[in-house]
Amino acid sequence: DIQRGCEANLFAITPALRRAPMPLSGAGVTKGCLLGVGHPLLDISCEVETKLVTKYGLSMDNTIMAEAKHVNLYKELESLPTVKYIAGGSTMNTIRVAQWMLQVAGSTSFIGCVGKDAAAERLRKCVASDHVQAYFCTEQKMPTGKCACLIVDKERSMVTDLQAARQYKKGHLLTEQISPVCAAAKIVYVAGFMINGTLDTVMYLAEKCSKADTRFCMNLSAPFLMTVKHFADLFKKVVQYIDILFGNEVEALAFGRMMGYQTEKIESIALAASKEKSLTGKSRIVVFTEGPKRTVLACNGAVHVYNVPKLDPERVVDTNGAGDAFVGGFLAHLLKGHDLSVCVDAGHFASQTIIRTSGTAIPVSPPSYVAKKASLKQQQQLKTEVGSGFLACCNRRKTTATR
Repeated sequence: DIQRGCEANLFAITPALRRAPMPLSGAGVTKGCLLGVGHPLLDISCEVETKLVTKYGLSMDNTIMAEAKHVNLYKELESLPTVKYIAGGSTMNTIRVAQWMLQVAGSTSFIGCVGKDAAAERLRKCVASDHVQAYFCTEQKMPTGKCACLIVDKERSMVTDLQAARQYKKGHLLTEQISPVCAAAKIVYVAGFMINGTLDTVMYLAEKCSKADTRFCMNLSAPFLMTVKHFADLFKKVVQYIDILFGNEVEALAFGRMMGYQTEKIESIALAASKEKSLTGKSRIVVFTEGPKRTVLACNGAVHVYNVPKLDPERVVDTNGAGDAFVGGFLAHLLKGHDLSVCVDAGHFASQTIIRTSGTAIPVSPPSYVAKKASLKQQQQLKTEVGSGFLACCNRRKTTATR
């Protein structure tokens, strides 16, 4: 498949790479049904030698916030001949993948803050080409956020400099233009990174969802959000509002320690997290991925483990965005009304698609994924009030929209 990244000199999508228009409707999927609120970033991605990683004291398969010592890192990456510029940010990646999996025009939206610069224009063009409805507010005094993505032997280390992205204000959600966007969402998704500087926005969304038929979903995003006391204290305030929680195994372990669970077993942490007090009145789903090995899902007092399909290592380009893509596939098929086992399978497909590309470039062709019909046993296990409640919510909204 032809893959497309939004590179520095690619301000216009060439006819050869332009996607065909998406259909205007789809079963169970409505306009703006999935909303992501997060940090829009310009990813500066490049394959590098290990010595560059060591030079800046970085570690692979990890994400950190930029410090003063990282200022020159971005300049070094941009000086390399193979550097690529891609629309990024954890939440945006997820929404872009979900839109690709849904294949229904206008079904996804993204809200965030950018600067008034060329990077912001690149982001707007890239997001539009992915058929995502973007609603950016503009910060006049700071540049658009960026993320250095260092790729070594198919693994990545990421250094994020939020800049304007961190300046998002809750008041933007209350405006005449944005309020209807929030109201249209059946699922609101945010990354854990949003608690850094924009906790009031996260809490507003969480509380709003708790009072409506809207699922509030969150990703653990990075271990430091649970190991650094300041961030951990903030994260704990949000936990009781989370309807669907995502994370990888490293983040899950950090979450377990933050919450005081006396276990290092991923299944036990997932189960304990699913049983945490909820202020939403909805059963919580917890999904923890373990790379190419398996995915653990806990809900309604039970744990389900799914093996990840085998993928030839030679087909892996880099693992950047794998977790974000998984969430995109999962949520897309949850919106389509599939059982949770199918949602996990769709997540695996999306993730394995993205890791076969450089960065998080979305394929031009529609997804070849065909939802596998869950076995009768799986349907009996997973057909809980979580699923039925969500589908009822979708049906109520659909009925209202057609009146």
